[in-house]
Amino acid sequence: MTSMSTDHLYQLVNRSKRNTENVIKTAPLGICITDPHGLFEMVNPAYCQFYGYQEEELIGQHFTLVVPEAYRPHMRQLHDDFIQGDETHELRQEWEVRCKNGETRTIIAEAARIEGDDGVSRKVTFIVDITQRKQLEERLKQANERLEYLAHHDELTGLLNRRQGLTKLEEALERCRRYGNQLSIVLFDLDDFKGINDTYGHSTGDSVLQELTQVVNQQLRETDFQVRLGGEEFLVIMPEVDADSAYTAMERIRQKVEQTPYTEHELTVTLSAGIACYIEASSTRMLDRADKAMYQAKQAGRNQIVIASSSV
Repeated sequence: MTSMSTDHLYQLVNRSKRNTENVIKTAPLGICITDPHGLFEMVNPAYCQFYGYQEEELIGQHFTLVVPEAYRPHMRQLHDDFIQGDETHELRQEWEVRCKNGETRTIIAEAARIEGDDGVSRKVTFIVDITQRKQLEERLKQANERLEYLAHHDELTGLLNRRQGLTKLEEALERCRRYGNQLSIVLFDLDDFKGINDTYGHSTGDSVLQELTQVVNQQLRETDFQVRLGGEEFLVIMPEVDADSAYTAMERIRQKVEQTPYTEHELTVTLSAGIACYIEASSTRMLDRADKAMYQAKQAGRNQIVIASSSV
């Protein structure tokens, strides 16, 4: 093996150091080195650019300068534990950080413990910006939640939609069959709603529906379900309620609906309703009885409520 002079070896070591420094300075990911106390000793250009600081603004400052204030005690403790611990690598973790301009961003950070020429341990941290990815993930999450919501709710009123409402009715009927519970349902329809759309436009009609459903909801119990079946037709499911009690509740709602002015036009709206109670029938049969009772209310002059007989 050819012997190597001390001068040649020294040159190679210096060249290696220079290469390492060049790699750090030109690296596309942010890199910083902190001393045992958590103070910045080195920050590369990518790190400075990401956070919006000049190098001289960071050197000598505690690394938690770039961490939201609420997280700083926890981050200090993690740094101290790592410096004093036995592990040489810190697991890759996701963190929320704060830039100089106050912007909050998200990073993936990975760290290693190194020993300096003075024999003192230091922490070198590598960061990767994942802010856009997190924002995309959040938008996708919100979109999925929106789709899930719309699968069960009416977009205009926020009520349960027809499909989910009928599912709730089947669940209520199953409890009746199993435990002998009482159950009443109400079908109601707004009187001459077509006239509102024709006179004031569908936008006003939509506003009427939104306001009216809130009025009705305020009068219902927490255990009741209001469902928009379609158009201006609605279903109310009232568990543990007999027909007479449902009539009393619905009469209170009918009066409240009639007394409330709707939209900036202060429109008067009335409803006609049919009530059916559980008599060991299917949901289809129960809805049919309520629908026929509602039709009787319409035929009798509207703005009233009819209880379906068991033979209807």
